[in-house]
Amino acid sequence: MRADQPASGTGRIVGVDAARAVALVGMFATHILPLRAGGAPTPVGLVADGRSSALFAVLAGVGVALSTGGPRRPADARAHRAAAAALAVRGLLVGLLGLWLVEFDPPVAVILAYYGLLFVVATPLLRLPATVLAVGAVVACVLGPAMSLLLRSDLPAGPGGQPGLAAVAAPGALLETLALTGIYPVLPWITYLLAGMAVGRMDLRSARVAAGLLAGGTVLALLATGASALLLGPGGGAAALGPTALAQRRYGTTPTGSWWWLAVDTPHSGAPLDLAHTTGTALAVLGAMLLLARWARPAVLVPAALGAVPLTLYTLHVIALAAYPGTVPDGSPDEGALLVGHVLAATAIATALWLAGRRGPLESVVSGAARRVRVALNPAPPAPAPGR
Repeated sequence: MRADQPASGTGRIVGVDAARAVALVGMFATHILPLRAGGAPTPVGLVADGRSSALFAVLAGVGVALSTGGPRRPADARAHRAAAAALAVRGLLVGLLGLWLVEFDPPVAVILAYYGLLFVVATPLLRLPATVLAVGAVVACVLGPAMSLLLRSDLPAGPGGQPGLAAVAAPGALLETLALTGIYPVLPWITYLLAGMAVGRMDLRSARVAAGLLAGGTVLALLATGASALLLGPGGGAAALGPTALAQRRYGTTPTGSWWWLAVDTPHSGAPLDLAHTTGTALAVLGAMLLLARWARPAVLVPAALGAVPLTLYTLHVIALAAYPGTVPDGSPDEGALLVGHVLAATAIATALWLAGRRGPLESVVSGAARRVRVALNPAPPAPAPGR
């Protein structure tokens, strides 16, 4: 392995894991600290609200691509079937874990069930090249929110309660929640999945690719914000929606009464310009972490340790908040201490696992089950992704 190759001794890409750590800590912050104060966004709201979960979703797509060969896609139909089955098992286990976490009645929205459905959605797409996936992301960004608006027009306004294990007894209603009316609706979020898969099919060892992600993501995020401002201001969108509509929180979906809702970039709105902006910020963070891992590798080793065990750390974080919600979130000083405590505990656990050369327990269970399914269907190992 070359000295400048941005991968760890275990074959993981350090920059990708460091980007996952940014998403993880960002979600910790949005779960614990207030996002608005006095009617205006707080610093955490300005920086992380909507962007951390989008970064998680984009990195889910990157991980799907890397786990199925990176630039070397499944070679034939048999390899595709095996990889797809393994990915479906991964999605099922992650989804069930998310439904189980809701049973603890946490004071936060649990993303894992939606994440699991995204894995299932990815199964037929594993042999598509990066260019097709990128075009698909653009199409999904435009059409996904419009389809959601149409399909939700006769449905109760979302998001409603979080689905728990009992929701499995009504799979149609569960699918409706996860795909359309929930807090992290999969239909518009396919944009993140496709964008991440397209990136994961690129050569993430390349400094040029990393710089392109940083620059291109930044430009995309700025253009989306500017386009929304023009449409809502001079374009008349804000006047059409009303003076208070844009100040309200959107938990996964927008109202269906006006097409002008497709022009907003409000966090978690799932509108095209929100998706474009948060995809751009996710790509920029990933590019920055890949470059940092190449140029200042020691600076990202601890974040990469966190990002290597996101499922275990996220699960512990949600259970801890359910057991001790503390003051989440009411603006009291205790919130800062609670956030520091969660970050320090996560860092200690991740560092201990890294020093011991062990994977996270939940990562081991999920990956082990998926690997057994893949091997049973196709004993030949998949082509390793470069740098893994």
